[in-house]
Amino acid sequence: MITDLLTKRGGLMPANFRRALLIALALVSIASARKPSIAPQIKISPIIVQHTTLPNGLQIYTVEDHASPTVAVQVWYHVGSKDDPNQRSGFAHLFEHMMFKGNEHLTPDTFEKLTENIGGENNAYTAPDVTVYHEVVPSNYLEPILWAEAERMSSLAINDENFKSERDVVKEEYRQRIAANPYGEFSLATDQKSFAAHPYKRPTIGNIAELDASQLPEVKAFHSTFYRPDNATLIVVGDFKPSDLEKWTKKYFGAVARPTTKIPRVTVTEPARKEDRHEVLSSAKAPLPAFALTYLAPSVRSADEPALELVDEILSGGQSSRLYQSLVYAEQVAQHASFDADLREDLGLLTFRVIVASGKTLPQAEKSLNEQIEKVLKNGVTEAELDKAKNRFLTGKLMERETNDGKANALGEAVVMYHDPDHINTDLAKYQAVTATQVKDVLNKYLNGKKRVLIEYLPAEKKDGANAEEDEEKEE
Repeated sequence: MITDLLTKRGGLMPANFRRALLIALALVSIASARKPSIAPQIKISPIIVQHTTLPNGLQIYTVEDHASPTVAVQVWYHVGSKDDPNQRSGFAHLFEHMMFKGNEHLTPDTFEKLTENIGGENNAYTAPDVTVYHEVVPSNYLEPILWAEAERMSSLAINDENFKSERDVVKEEYRQRIAANPYGEFSLATDQKSFAAHPYKRPTIGNIAELDASQLPEVKAFHSTFYRPDNATLIVVGDFKPSDLEKWTKKYFGAVARPTTKIPRVTVTEPARKEDRHEVLSSAKAPLPAFALTYLAPSVRSADEPALELVDEILSGGQSSRLYQSLVYAEQVAQHASFDADLREDLGLLTFRVIVASGKTLPQAEKSLNEQIEKVLKNGVTEAELDKAKNRFLTGKLMERETNDGKANALGEAVVMYHDPDHINTDLAKYQAVTATQVKDVLNKYLNGKKRVLIEYLPAEKKDGANAEEDEEKEE
């Protein structure tokens, strides 16, 4: 009957409705796959991934898909802010910008001409573990994009003029996103105060003082150390001929030399927390008090990852989530309340963040949050909460994979972050299989009795009175 609805003669249903219906059916299919007595209504076809490795070490993963005459290209470099040199935070982010400055064959506007000028797009981002460059173009522009990516991998215009101009761009980005944001420094402080030893404590966006202290030879050394074929993964998804792609990747990327030096890797192990810690910071820009409560978490490759991702959705996925409904809506002690399961390659961080409502106090908000944490640790979550979280989370995943760029990003994550290319075909079933009991067990595993860091962020004029305010609350 539903198939008839999708293909009925006399007119097509609106595309958005049709897409939503297909996603809903896909979710039903995933659920029914665990119940053999129910015949699945629609089958999610596996994504067929091809893999090759060039002699210089470049890993290439491809998905051929002719559904649209476009192709997505991504180059994942296994270098992020955790690899920034000591006292030089922001180098990985700086190179996200430097990689667009060209070389003797590339002008600074080459990627715009090869993408945006013909209806495509290009961009890049830096994360703690990776730096990713990505483009989407009409499929007949695949070859020049591969050429351009290989060019900037092999050589870059790292001169004093480009270095200083892009360093200024990064510094201005810091001013806009961090310095001008009332809670920007609070966000940075959460990582800095939560990790004792691991370089995840470094700000990915950078540090103005450390960027100012950097020198051109250091920048050149960073590029030669990490921007090399054996530290990169090329992802190509979309409308291409495998024979053409093989020819072009060998022609352009195969010519990039592989250095003989070993790639340095972070070997620091974050020590287990031995005690709770309490940090108090202040800012003249903060209009209202805020606080963060953090717990150490496992690597993104942990078997607990699916349950923790769904906990994220249950606790702070929209206005119907637990934290919004309790702290913001019912008790009105918070203007903002969220939970973030930030799982990274080496380890992760579970973070509760609260901005206190006007007229309320930090102790009131902290008490309410602690009550909610204790409640979920004791009673777990309901089946209805879990089902809603799965629907929201899986719908987002399925919608992402409707596009070539979305599939390329999911594949890049599978390969580089999860170390498992087949993760792109197995992850949805793992999320769907999570039970309410598992959610409760995982929460207790990482929160119950674990040492935590409390970071309070106060408006400057209120810092001096914070202790008096707490004493007042205790007396009440």
